[in-house]
Amino acid sequence: MTEVRRFSGTDIADFCHRTLMAAEMPSADARIVADLMADADVNGSDGHGVFRLPGYIRRIKEGGLNLTPNIRVEKEKSGMALVDGDNAQGHLVMRYCAELATKKAKDSGVAWVGSHASNHAGPAALYAKIPMAADMIGLYVAIGNANHLPPWGGTEMLLSTNPIAIAVPGMEEPAIVLDMATTVAAYGKVKTAAQRGEEMPEGWMIDRQGQPLTDPTKSEDGFLLPIGGPKGYGLALMFGLLAGTLNGAAFGKDVVDFNADFQTPTNTGQFIVAIDIAAFADVETFKRNIDNIYRTMKASPTLPGYDEVLLPGEQSHKKRQDREANGVPIHDGLLEALAKTAGDLGVEALG
Repeated sequence: MTEVRRFSGTDIADFCHRTLMAAEMPSADARIVADLMADADVNGSDGHGVFRLPGYIRRIKEGGLNLTPNIRVEKEKSGMALVDGDNAQGHLVMRYCAELATKKAKDSGVAWVGSHASNHAGPAALYAKIPMAADMIGLYVAIGNANHLPPWGGTEMLLSTNPIAIAVPGMEEPAIVLDMATTVAAYGKVKTAAQRGEEMPEGWMIDRQGQPLTDPTKSEDGFLLPIGGPKGYGLALMFGLLAGTLNGAAFGKDVVDFNADFQTPTNTGQFIVAIDIAAFADVETFKRNIDNIYRTMKASPTLPGYDEVLLPGEQSHKKRQDREANGVPIHDGLLEALAKTAGDLGVEALG
């Protein structure tokens, strides 16, 4: 049976920091990446936090990542910018883009910042939530870093999970934060299920004969399923055009599978939009209206079998409260993988 131990977000961040530094990432950059990775774990995004560290380290070792990037604005106008990530770790690129979008939106009301030459950056909500600190709404879309989805009715994997996150702040209630893949499950959940020796629920994947696939170790033999059938396929396609093609980033056949190829630059595309609430409404009035909507949804009578109505981001908020108090649960399979990565670099293991 899989054993689980709990670690504080600070311990996870410090472990990631020293491991990334041992792989020769500059300390300041390693600190940014480590803190965002730990924040992903505290928020409950187990497939996008410290779980990803061995893969990031391997990409660094095999030369697929630029450790001395010049992240810069390539094109811009008052309400937009296109950022060249210079093949940096994606967390660095997207924090830069989110902060730039927030700054621009203070002047223009709305700002759209796209990127190319980026990399995997963790869960979408990390970046959609950054503008909220400035009383803004954040919207983030990314190209997934491996294709696991065929076009509707097809068999060639030309699309990825292509996630979206939207974060809307309230006054007293938790923010309403949508963070979802355009597939039924993110591929990170498939990888974590495989590492834990768990089966996948039916509905996550199908094999090449269209039958349910529940063994995550055989995921390469099948496809992820889109949310809502052809509607999810349509969203994945359109998000790809906006985050990939528009930005000059990889999309379709050009997407590099970062789970299998650790040397080729992925040219990952993302975009973030910051919307200044004050440009549309009184900020306090808006946030109190969000609180009222939150409470109205929560007060809705429930169907048989449901204990409560949940809002987007509510489960993540509850996980964060638990993990801030009790630590992040990490199973022994992941701890073994992390210990090996740490040992290879000569750094102290987690725990």
